[in-house]
Amino acid sequence: MNHFTRLTIDQAHHLINSNQITVLELVEYYFDQIESSNNQLHIMLAENKDQAINHAKSWDQKISNGHKLTGLEAIPYLAKDMFMTKGIATTAASRSLADFIPPYSSTAISKLTKAGAILLGKVNQDEFAHGGSGKYSFFGSALNPNDPTRVAGGSSSGSAASVAADYCIFSLGTDTGGSIRNPASYTGTYGLKPSYGRISRYGVIAMASSFDCVGIIARSNQDIKIVLGFISGHDQLDSTSLPSKLNLNKSASIKRIALVKQYQERLKPDQTKAFSEITDQLEARGVKVETIDLPSLEQALACYYILVPAEISSNLARYDGLRYGYNSDQEDLIEVYKNSRKQGFGVEVQRRIMIGTYLLSHGYYDAFYLKANKLRQQIQTEIKTVFKQFDLILSPTTPDIAPLTNTTSIDPTEEYLADIMTVVANLAGIPAISLPKMEISGLPYGLQAMADQEAEHQLLELEDLLC
Repeated sequence: MNHFTRLTIDQAHHLINSNQITVLELVEYYFDQIESSNNQLHIMLAENKDQAINHAKSWDQKISNGHKLTGLEAIPYLAKDMFMTKGIATTAASRSLADFIPPYSSTAISKLTKAGAILLGKVNQDEFAHGGSGKYSFFGSALNPNDPTRVAGGSSSGSAASVAADYCIFSLGTDTGGSIRNPASYTGTYGLKPSYGRISRYGVIAMASSFDCVGIIARSNQDIKIVLGFISGHDQLDSTSLPSKLNLNKSASIKRIALVKQYQERLKPDQTKAFSEITDQLEARGVKVETIDLPSLEQALACYYILVPAEISSNLARYDGLRYGYNSDQEDLIEVYKNSRKQGFGVEVQRRIMIGTYLLSHGYYDAFYLKANKLRQQIQTEIKTVFKQFDLILSPTTPDIAPLTNTTSIDPTEEYLADIMTVVANLAGIPAISLPKMEISGLPYGLQAMADQEAEHQLLELEDLLC
């Protein structure tokens, strides 16, 4: 029997504390897993092997002296390449940062280090987190461990794929419009996007600052809960971080769940069948399930793809080839700017910068950007009203299972539709989770739940109703 396969945090601690395995053996198991399949799956971008092994040996020494592991002590994890990691390359999967090694670590990474977790390395993603398939990486596409002919999703492709491939116990990702939940759905993992500001964004490369959230991908609901408890909290280095403390022990009673008409109408027959089996389970447990009409959600995706590129255009202006980013080594200043960005950025990043710059230009700011901001406020108000009557909003996470790599559309507007059920949580700043509770044609298909702002405890109670 292999003691190491697909461990949760509690299982790993039990095996180590009972002297059935050592921390070093566990860490070496994960690097063996990486060695065995990473050439095929393209999940890893940087390994932190020497440091991880040294940390493992240090923990084993403490354990030999009688220490019992708790919390996140000695738990191996991986991080999306958007997180600053002191002394370890942080590239955002882009040529423009291919040689960048940060002098400091993000708050989330620092908190995990303080908690005793062991960072194994950095994982692949869509470049600068722009994409929903994982294919927009300068270093090659991360593939789906369940079926390598399919995409892993994005933009946190490597974060989800690393858990699904058993490269680690949990991983960190970022979610701007579904970038944790989308790949979690495609790979059959648990993926949490917490409330906006729940986890500090300090030291995380920005995509769209008013949407970006740090989140967690794991193989169990309990592991999500444990990690969230360690990395959440107010941070003086991030003015947008929530001042309130996370309380996962708060009583949560799920009595009423809303289904959204606009989402229901998009489902295919096999998706409707799988989703109905979930709602039937909930009703059998005494939960009242009702369908509601939210017309504004029909414009939510368009709203998102106006506001986010506008913020991208601003945030990525710093990568000019002089202060930051790839330098094209031109003599003329204008040519430096032009070629550094043309050569340093991939096609999807360039596309979103151009869209955002256009939307912010004279004559279009009022016509598009201001109207989209007003719609965002309307959506926030409507969602707040829903949670006065319901505990959760439930839907599939994505419109379909993971697409095949060779059939992923070259039309970006079609790819953007993969976010249609996830962007609302980011527009409203509310928490959402993808649970691996459905299958279609033998492949994972995620169940998404959204809760009111700062009500992560409600999301994490849903699992108990579906066991």
